[in-house]
Amino acid sequence: MNEADKLREMLRKVQEGKGYFFSTDEERVNDLMEALLLNKGRYGYMSCPCRLASGERDKDRDIICPCEYRGPDVAEYGSCYCNLYVSREWNEGKIPHEYVPERRPPEKYL
Repeated sequence: MNEADKLREMLRKVQEGKGYFFSTDEERVNDLMEALLLNKGRYGYMSCPCRLASGERDKDRDIICPCEYRGPDVAEYGSCYCNLYVSREWNEGKIPHEYVPERRPPEKYL
């Protein structure tokens, strides 16, 4: 089992109990696991791979995966911004797969 698979299994165990599931798009999930590990090596923490990290943990605290925007995104759209974490209904095709807009305020990117 490689590092991405280990990370995936660990996160799955923790997050499914909270009602968050990985997307059924296996390739996307695998790519995101690799990107999370890359960011951990790069910055020392797993910043969201779908956003630009500053490299300063305190500035990026809101985008450390799972980011603080995941809950509202999944509640409203059934998926987080990256489509990594989704609701059961999203995976089952019971709700539309809509574009999830960025919730992170622009000033956080400065």
